Amino acid sequence: STDGGRNLSLDSIPMGLPMSDPTAWATAMNNLGMAPMGMTGQPLLPDFDPALGMMTGIPPINPMMPGLGIVPPPIPPDMPAVKEIIHCKSCTLFPPNPHLPPPATRERPPGCKTVFVGGLPENGTEQIIMEVFEQCGEVIAIRKSKKNFCHIRFAEEFMVDKALYLSGYRIRLGSSTDKKDTGRLHVDFAQARDDLYEWECKQRMLAREERHRRRLAEERFRPPSPPPVVHYSDHECSVVAEKLKDDTKFSEAIQTLLTWIERGEVNRRTANNFYSMIQSANSHIRRLVNEKAAHEKEMEEAKEKFKLALSGILVQFEQIVAVYHSASKQKAWDHFTKAQRKNISVWCKQAEEIRNIHNDELMGIRREEEMEMSDEEIEDPSEMKETEESALVSQVEALKEENDSLRWQLDAYRNEVELLKQEQGKASRDEDTTKEQQMKLLQQALQGMQKHLLKVQEEYKKREAELEKVKEDKLKIETLLENLKEQESSTSRVCACSQEKECPVEKMLSNSPVKSEREVLLVGIISTFLHVHPFGASIEYICSYLQRLDSKICTAEVEVLMTRLQNTFRQELSGVGASLEKRWKFCGFDGLKMT
Repeated sequence: STDGGRNLSLDSIPMGLPMSDPTAWATAMNNLGMAPMGMTGQPLLPDFDPALGMMTGIPPINPMMPGLGIVPPPIPPDMPAVKEIIHCKSCTLFPPNPHLPPPATRERPPGCKTVFVGGLPENGTEQIIMEVFEQCGEVIAIRKSKKNFCHIRFAEEFMVDKALYLSGYRIRLGSSTDKKDTGRLHVDFAQARDDLYEWECKQRMLAREERHRRRLAEERFRPPSPPPVVHYSDHECSVVAEKLKDDTKFSEAIQTLLTWIERGEVNRRTANNFYSMIQSANSHIRRLVNEKAAHEKEMEEAKEKFKLALSGILVQFEQIVAVYHSASKQKAWDHFTKAQRKNISVWCKQAEEIRNIHNDELMGIRREEEMEMSDEEIEDPSEMKETEESALVSQVEALKEENDSLRWQLDAYRNEVELLKQEQGKASRDEDTTKEQQMKLLQQALQGMQKHLLKVQEEYKKREAELEKVKEDKLKIETLLENLKEQESSTSRVCACSQEKECPVEKMLSNSPVKSEREVLLVGIISTFLHVHPFGASIEYICSYLQRLDSKICTAEVEVLMTRLQNTFRQELSGVGASLEKRWKFCGFDGLKMT
């Protein structure tokens, strides 16, 4: 019966039915970017390229896409689909009105391989349904109802998308116009238990494979087990005792000694050996203390060098700031231009900010030293008496340096106050307000300098990255040039040998102005275009036509090609004055007589 579902075997399906108009079906499939398939499952166009479909912008659908729940991207609703009439053996499919909105579809179920087809003719049979939808792919089963609809199950998921393309077509059986022989197809996704079961099975299989891959990765990255510790013996004891005396092998030997003691290897017979090894471990403590003292001494020396260098830098900063302040006085200030004054004031502020930062850093180092010294005095009063004189000397030197830096800062503040008074009209204000304004200005300048330094550091990092990229590109280009030189030398040898064997016709072809098949195609297209424009056309007009065919074509390439072919194309001037225009004309018929 037609109500009951039954599976159709491949032997019962007439796979060799010819189509009356195979090109119509190929055009319809081409609009979707699909490879057109014939009744026998073979491609109608062997050299079909899915990327060259008539509907530009639609990604091509891969016919071999696995049905693992991966749904191909939908067709954009605003993309006009050019649908044509499809002629089959027993029926004809007429496309819907292109101005109507696309037919609505339900949400696609996971792993959908079954479609609902409604609007079938009353006289439609399973053979006609098979004839129409077999072009979309292998049909597993057809379940037809008496109410002019059916369910079709395909072998793969991508075949459902091909079947949805036929939604909206009007079907007519033969040449009959009877209402029972016509209908409007409506194709939509259908939810089937078999499809959902297969999809869930595949998802579980993928999950198992993913768990297996993760387990292998975890086992691969798991750290190896530590090597086993050897058992105690007199020979191994002597080896460990020698290792304990060596600084490079001490860690390994002390771990072995600890393991032996924890295992209970110590007894009356081996007690002396273990005591000697423990004594060696104790002597290593003295070596560690001496090493620590040497590192502390190196650190102190490095601190002293850093402090001396920082103080020298600070002195130079003070000298530079003094130069700026002396240049800012009226005696020299009046002789500078406005731009020069602005630059000098900006430089002065920047130098003062950097000087203050270095001064704070130096003062912080000295405070830390004083705190350390105070801690040492509290802990050990006997050493305080011995180092009192040296501490006083260092304090006197520190106070001298602080006095110098404070004097420089005082001079800087005085000069800044004078500048502020000159800029503000020498208005009389209290000292408190001037100090607050100065502090605000200095804080703003410091924030600006910090932002500027961050930007400069970011730009420096970017430039370094760009320089590394340029170096890598340069190395690649050098290697490519070397390869090209080798290829040119090899090709020149081959050409030298082949030129002796070439016939005169090939020599004439090598001397022709057309150098490649691409240029031959361009010459043919331009000749056809100019032949239908007897009054000529400008180079921009010609290139705009060619760029519709290939967007990579440039004006200079076309103009150079036409200039080389003087017997085929001729350039003439038309117009007068401002309307003067250069036009290219086709003169191939006259050039044929001349050549």
